[in-house]
Amino acid sequence: MMNKFEIENLDLFYGENQALKKICLPIPNRQVTALIGPSGCGKSTLLRCLNRMNDLIEGVKIQGKLTMDSEDVYGNIDVAQLRIKVGMVFQKPNPFPMSIYENVAYGLRAQGISDKKRLDAVVEKSLRGAALWDEVKDRLKSHAFGLSGGQQQRLCIARTIAMEPEVILMDEPTSALDPIATKKIEDLMESLKKDFTIVIVTHSMQQARRISDRTAFFLMGELVEHDDTHSLFNSPHDDRTRGYVNGDFG
Repeated sequence: MMNKFEIENLDLFYGENQALKKICLPIPNRQVTALIGPSGCGKSTLLRCLNRMNDLIEGVKIQGKLTMDSEDVYGNIDVAQLRIKVGMVFQKPNPFPMSIYENVAYGLRAQGISDKKRLDAVVEKSLRGAALWDEVKDRLKSHAFGLSGGQQQRLCIARTIAMEPEVILMDEPTSALDPIATKKIEDLMESLKKDFTIVIVTHSMQQARRISDRTAFFLMGELVEHDDTHSLFNSPHDDRTRGYVNGDFG
């Protein structure tokens, strides 16, 4: 299995405060990798390194190596292109204040694509890919804010898919959703990994267990251990991992 990302000895500082310490982590292609650990352990910070979202925070300093398909993510690359290749879905659904159709078509229009046939095809394909088409196909012109929270989150996934990324980052994508909507997103991830590499930050260990192929456990800015998900939960090597997955702290 080829790795999509290789992270080697990555340190990240917010000013004087070191948020990530010597992180070494391979992220395999077309699998779901879950990042788990208590609040403030560095998992979302690491996620944002993968598409350079931390660049937007003042005073951030990054050392070490992070490559995607062997290319240096922090080298001389086009960051806008990187963020198209590495799409992101946030904790709270954040549809744009426009119709369902225009939400999905937005990125293509921003790239100067205006051919209606092409836009129609991408909108349908992306909504199908996000398991939303059957629910919204008769109201594509309706405002996105009229959708339920779970539907809005799947719309955000469709908007991401429309840009044909290679990677989808998900930062606690179901924490604002009810159990039924959560299950739909989890089922969706299972089908999406056929085409995309998925990295998810989750507070829910049950979710990590259910949906991920590999899991990485973080504590206080350190990567304690990473392994295939079944092994990490059932036979962890480190006592701190064992304590966390057994619910001794959280």
